[in-house]
Amino acid sequence: MKLPLIKTLCMVAATVFGTQAYSQDLIARQAPIDRKLKSVDSLALQKQIRVEQSLYPAFDIYPSWNNETVAYKDAIIPESYTFDLTGFCMPTEHTKITDIFGYRPRRRRGHYGLDIKVYVGDTIRAAFDGKVRVVKNQGRRGYGKYLVIRHDNGLETVYGHLSKQLVKEDQLVRAGEAIALGGNTGRSTGSHLHFETRFLGIPLNPALMFDFEKQDIVADTYTFHKDKGNSQKGSSSKGLFYKVKRGDTLSKIARKQGTTVSQLCKLNHLTRRTVLRPGQVLRCS
Repeated sequence: MKLPLIKTLCMVAATVFGTQAYSQDLIARQAPIDRKLKSVDSLALQKQIRVEQSLYPAFDIYPSWNNETVAYKDAIIPESYTFDLTGFCMPTEHTKITDIFGYRPRRRRGHYGLDIKVYVGDTIRAAFDGKVRVVKNQGRRGYGKYLVIRHDNGLETVYGHLSKQLVKEDQLVRAGEAIALGGNTGRSTGSHLHFETRFLGIPLNPALMFDFEKQDIVADTYTFHKDKGNSQKGSSSKGLFYKVKRGDTLSKIARKQGTTVSQLCKLNHLTRRTVLRPGQVLRCS
C-alpha cells in the first residue's frame, strides 16, 4: 500500500533531524498534525496533508492503517486518553446482553466484548463516524464474518458473527449507517452480535461506555488509563461490573462486590425497589 503523505513527511523528518525526538513518547514520535503543517511551506502540501488526515481517522494516534488484523504490534500506548462519545449511535436496537466482557476460566480464554441478542438479518449500524478498516470472514472460527471500523474519536469497534457485510474496506461511514446484518457465523451458538470497543488494539469493556438497556451512552466521555482496568484482564476483576443471576438482590450483589446498595443505584440509575433481571449487567464501580 502506498504510504500516505503524512507518513512520508515523518520519514523524511526522521532522516534529516535524527530519530531521537521520535523515541521519547507518543507525542514526540507521532507529532500533532498542526505541528507538521507548520513545518510545511507549500500550501499545496498543507492541503494534501489535511485531505489525508480526513481520510485516516485518529491518524496521529495509530501507528499504521492495515486491512488485515484487529490488533496492532507496534502501537505506543499513552498513559491516558479521553474519548468523545457524543455523536454516537447504538449498533442495534436490541437490549438483551447474553454474555459480558471478561475472562472465561472454564474456557481458558477471554471474551473481549459484549454479546447482544439479535436475529439473522437484523440491521447492524456504525457506532460513530469513521472508516472501515477490516472486512473479513474467519469461516467457522472466531468472529466468523466480521468488520472493524476506526473512528474519529480514537476508538475502533468490532462487529462479529454477521450474516452479511454491507460495507467495503476503506469506506467512510457515518454514525447510524447500516454496515451489516446480524447472523450466527463463526464460533457462535446462536444468532447474536459480538460487539467490541478497542484502543490501539487493547480491548475495552463496552459496558463502561454503552448502556444497551437504555440505548444510550454512559457518559459524554470515557477516559482510558494505561494499566488501570481498561484491558480485558483488568476489566474482569472484582468490583467493576456484575452480571445478575437468578435470585440476586441489590444487597446481595453489593456484599459480593464490596460496594453499597446506594452506590449500585447511583451508578445504574436504579432505586432500591427496582426488580433485577437475570442477565442484566450492572456497573459496580
